[in-house]
Amino acid sequence: MPTLQPLRSFEQIKLLSDTRRLAILRLLMAAPATLTQLGESLGEHPAWVRHHLKQLETAGLVEIESVHIRGGNVEKYYHALAQAFFLHEVILPEPGERSAVTLFGSHDLALELLAARLRDRLDIELVFLPLGSLEGLIALRQGFTTLTGCHLLDPQSGEYNLPAVRQLFPDQPLTLITLAHRQQGLIVAPGNPKHIRTLEDLTRPDIILICRNPGSGTRLWLDMRLSQMGFPADRLTGHGQEAQTHTVVAQAVATGQADVGLGLAAAAARANLEFIPLFEERYDLALHRQDLSQPDIQDLFDLLTSARFRGEVSSLPGYDFTQIGVQLTA
Repeated sequence: MPTLQPLRSFEQIKLLSDTRRLAILRLLMAAPATLTQLGESLGEHPAWVRHHLKQLETAGLVEIESVHIRGGNVEKYYHALAQAFFLHEVILPEPGERSAVTLFGSHDLALELLAARLRDRLDIELVFLPLGSLEGLIALRQGFTTLTGCHLLDPQSGEYNLPAVRQLFPDQPLTLITLAHRQQGLIVAPGNPKHIRTLEDLTRPDIILICRNPGSGTRLWLDMRLSQMGFPADRLTGHGQEAQTHTVVAQAVATGQADVGLGLAAAAARANLEFIPLFEERYDLALHRQDLSQPDIQDLFDLLTSARFRGEVSSLPGYDFTQIGVQLTA
């Protein structure tokens, strides 16, 4: 199996913009697994896994590694076709077909709704790949994406995103457009059976934590706070468990794979879980200043700042859209 393989087609990238298929691929990059094992890891029925797994197989991202017969049952073990994938190029539709805009970076629930509305109302495909804030900015620097979503806190200034963007793009003018201020905190099971109240509780040996992926703004914030507490993050029980999205964090808590995760209030509410607020952050969309004049980008931001869209996302718990559309110069 090759160590590194590029994603060379628009269809592959589009497939992995679905966080469910991305989660399956990441598990199979770590180790071979059966449908049943994948279902247990993700808290989903094997039939649900089979649907997405077949799409990954057709796209040339996974394959059957071996077949075992145990007690009359046939078990197929799948594995990823590489230990890691990278974006070699983004292949977009020919002019005249559906337009496409790439957005790599931090996961966000409002952006998921924006992608659906762009597709339905403007026939624009928003290819949203949740790599994390830092990886998204690196992809923007390398020219792999047009937009990046980020929420990176600078501990010295207390400012979000601008210091990181200025450090990574000292020679390129960027614009940040605010999406929302979001509330993050501890996501726990209904009734909070482990009586988790503060970050200090995460250091208890009986608490199993589900983390976000390295490079995500949430993970960087948690590691920073733990360091300030004098507690190395890798000593936390379950620190090796990683989730690519806030939704997966909530699913891990809901299915009992973890006792707690750090994530969005909206993700906790969607999964009917309890939420303990810790901090509010600003989530911005970053892009090169010259790309603001692109017709698809203008259409995207027109929809984003429309009263209709603001009304649709206003019900998301823990979100404040008062400053949606505000532009900052980096």
